[in-house]
Order: sequence, then C-alpha cells, then structure tokens
Amino acid sequence: MIQTTIKIFEIVAICGCISSSLYYMVCLFSAASFLSQARVDETVHATPPVSILKPLKGADPEMYESFRSHCVQEYPEYEIIFGVSDAADPAVDFVRKLQQEFPDRAIRLVVCLEKLGTNVKVSNLEQIVKVARYQYLLVNDSDIRVEPDYLQRVIAPLSDGRVGMVTCLYRGAAAPTLGSRLEALGIGTDFCGGVLVARMLERGLHFGLGSTLAFRRSDLERIGGFRSIVDFLADDYELGRRIANLGLQVKLSDQIVETHLPAYDLRGFLSHQLRWARGVRDARGAGYAGLVLTFGVMWALIALGLAHAAAWSCAILVVVVALRATVALVVGTVVLRDRQVFRDVWLLPLRDLLAVGVWAASFAGHTVTWRGDRFVLKNGRLIRDDCHFHSRV
Repeated sequence: MIQTTIKIFEIVAICGCISSSLYYMVCLFSAASFLSQARVDETVHATPPVSILKPLKGADPEMYESFRSHCVQEYPEYEIIFGVSDAADPAVDFVRKLQQEFPDRAIRLVVCLEKLGTNVKVSNLEQIVKVARYQYLLVNDSDIRVEPDYLQRVIAPLSDGRVGMVTCLYRGAAAPTLGSRLEALGIGTDFCGGVLVARMLERGLHFGLGSTLAFRRSDLERIGGFRSIVDFLADDYELGRRIANLGLQVKLSDQIVETHLPAYDLRGFLSHQLRWARGVRDARGAGYAGLVLTFGVMWALIALGLAHAAAWSCAILVVVVALRATVALVVGTVVLRDRQVFRDVWLLPLRDLLAVGVWAASFAGHTVTWRGDRFVLKNGRLIRDDCHFHSRV
C-alpha cells in the first residue's frame, strides 16, 4: 500500500515536472515573440499633449531621481501632477525640489483632502485627474524611473483608435539585502515571464501594470472614472481589464522601465509577496491556482526524494533547473536588460521554493497589509480590518 502511494506521488511529481518544463518553453517562445515585435518600428509618431498623474504616499528609494527622469522627456508638451493626501507627507519635499530645479516644466502638487475609498492611491487619482488639462493621461507608480524617449514610445500607439491602453514591463533595482535581491529576481525571471505568457495565450493583454498605464480620458470616463475602482487592491489590473472590456486593445510597449526596491529583509519580502499573491488570487483566480503546474524546482525535488535520488530523477532535476535558468536569463537579461540576474541566478531555487510557500499561504486567509494599514480582501476589494488590526496575516 505504501509503495503504491509513493508511486502515485512519483507520477504526480513527474507530471508536475513535465507541465513546468512545457511552461518554461512557452515562456521562451513568448519572450521571442515579444522581442520580434519590439524590433518593428512604430509607424505612428503622434505626440499629443499628455498629463502624467502620480499619486504619492511616503518616500520611496531613489524617489527624486525617478521623479527627475520624467522632467527630461524628449516630448513637446506635457504636465506632471502629483497628488498627496497629507500636506506633511515626506514626498512633498521632493516635489518642491523638483519644481525648483525645473521651473519651466508644468509641475503641480495637489493635496487631496477627500478619502473616496479604501485605496488611497486611486482616491488621489480621482481628485488630481480633475485638474489635468489634457485628454491623454499617463499613470505610473512613484518609484518608476524612465528613459528620455519614454513618453514618445508609450503614447504613440494610442493614435490607433483600436488601442485603449499602453503598459510596460519593468525591472527591479535591488538594494543589497537578501529580501530585496529575491524580490528583484522574482520580477525579472518570473513575474514578467508570466505577463509575456498571458499576452501570447490570451491573444493580447487584458490588464495593466502599475509601472505604466497610458490611456485616453474619454475611455476612463466610459468605465466610470477612477472612482469606479477606488476600493480595489489591484487597481492597475482592474483599470486595464475594464478598458479591454470596452473592446479596446491593451498594448505592451517595448519600453522597459525601472523601479528601485526597498531594502527588504526576508520577512518584509515575504509580507510583500503575500499581499501581491492575494491580490492576484482575487483578480485572476483560475490562472493563479494553475501556477501549481509551473513550480518546476519543487516538483523535481519531490521526484528526487521519492525516487531516492535515482539516476532518472537526477536527470529530471538537471533538465528542469536548466530550463528554469534559461528562462531567467532570457527574460531577465535579454528582454528586461537586467544586469543583476547574472549575479543572483544562483538564488533561483531558494526564490522559487519560497514562492511555493507564498502561493500556498495565499489561500489561507484574506487579509493584506498595505502601506502600514490592514485590510480584508474580498472579490478584489479592500475592506479596512479595524477589528483585527493586530491579528496575524
């Protein structure tokens, strides 16, 4: 009986190795497809005026340089509007400094006095969009750093009436801590690979990434404005999904942007990963559950253990790890141009095994901690968890 049970688990583990290997090959094909399309020059070079909207709360690593990169764009006309909920927010000092360095640039700071929902970021967006002058809008996170031709490349596809949103992949610039390096490794070798796979299998993206969301004001109004998503955790995903539901395309730009990550310790890294995981679980339930079929390192190690390191199980482990490393190097270094991947590729097994634990833990509860506040997550919506503020996630 015991031998039969072990054999069944061996077969399950082998199937997991096969499914993971197939997924890794799809990742490689998706990356090649993206790179091939990225080499095609844009035929439209329209440069309509743009309002860049940046909601802020607190200070992020390298925040000023990230802000500054938006002020040196090779673009004829645009404005940058920052929104904060508190006039004493530490981010305000960076905005004031930016206004002093670039007095000729249209830079405005809006103190958003209303709290329209549980997602303060979206609440601020709803208030600052009202003072935006232009019909083309761009939202990105406060820690995003961009290249000088960023606006040109991101806004151009919106000249096509069939395109409703443009979004971007991103790489994480890690701090020296282990948690930060694991976070950057996950972004560069796993998360972005998953985005490319979704783009290919679903025949285009049907969601947005907070690294860049470029769209028309008219389409925002058609989905009910920012107010319609003011209680959602994954607001970037939800905004892209709703614009896609208008029958418009969500285009993945060839621009790669960068975010500088906090100096996470291991606990901070796991906490951030759990919040992200529960957000994805609520937004893309079936696809998220299916991630279990992509945990190649886990399945290969299970097969190795059950087979008592038999030669065939060692061979499977080598093949799976080699494929996983190939995906990491292609997506991380070729697509994202992330030079950290070579340095940290040896951490992949640890990062992937921790990801399995986070995936399992994400099904064990519905609470998330975000910017110091605790919420219950229900159908993608945030509900303040005042009664259980000190409970464990």
